[in-house]
Amino acid sequence: MTDELAMDRGSGVALWRQIAEKMRSEIVSGQFSEGTRLPTEKDLAERFGVNRHTVRRSIAALTQSGLLRADQGRGTFVATSLIRYPIGPRTRFSEIIAGQSQEFGGRLVSSAHEEADIFLAEQLDVAPGTMLVRLDTLNVVDGAPLTLANNWFEQSRFPRLVADYAETGSITKALEAAGISDYRRKETRITAEIVDLQDAVLLELSPDQPVMVVEAVNVDTREQPNHFTRARIAASRVKLIVES
Repeated sequence: MTDELAMDRGSGVALWRQIAEKMRSEIVSGQFSEGTRLPTEKDLAERFGVNRHTVRRSIAALTQSGLLRADQGRGTFVATSLIRYPIGPRTRFSEIIAGQSQEFGGRLVSSAHEEADIFLAEQLDVAPGTMLVRLDTLNVVDGAPLTLANNWFEQSRFPRLVADYAETGSITKALEAAGISDYRRKETRITAEIVDLQDAVLLELSPDQPVMVVEAVNVDTREQPNHFTRARIAASRVKLIVES
């Protein structure tokens, strides 16, 4: 079955826009439910009697508007409701997601030991050259990657951090194992950028998708920095809520 005849080629309205509006109507009416994977570009092109470039432009417009999300290597899906991600003094990924009745998990992507450069030394209040532990972590919600983060800690304070995180999948629990019973955000900085190719693979995003970049300094109950985080968050899946 084709919708080619439904396309008004003499209306003055671009075909890609007509297709986008048709698909938007179907999504809003529930013909494509949340989380449903769309037919392939080839199938949609055949349905509407157009070339794949025209379909691709329609999909890009709906993705930009938030109705669709493109997962690298998996396809294009109807976007689910955005996850509310509060940014406040006690931001905890596990608590945020558990409070929304969604399944979550964290995994260790990689780890390294490196010397603090001037920037990291300032964030962690240590001398330049101090040996740090870097954890690269990926958090997944309902099977979809949500955040990819680099986390730095002073090695001498947290010698078992890599093993503790690998075992628990939680930075909070790894810090508890090291004697840090509580911590809070001292400062959060939020920017945005286009995802780089390596991150796009891990976050399952197409290379042209935006990510929110959240940098945060976390301090313990003595106001001593315990770690610095630089996280990239899939912008199409999250709504940041800044608490005051």
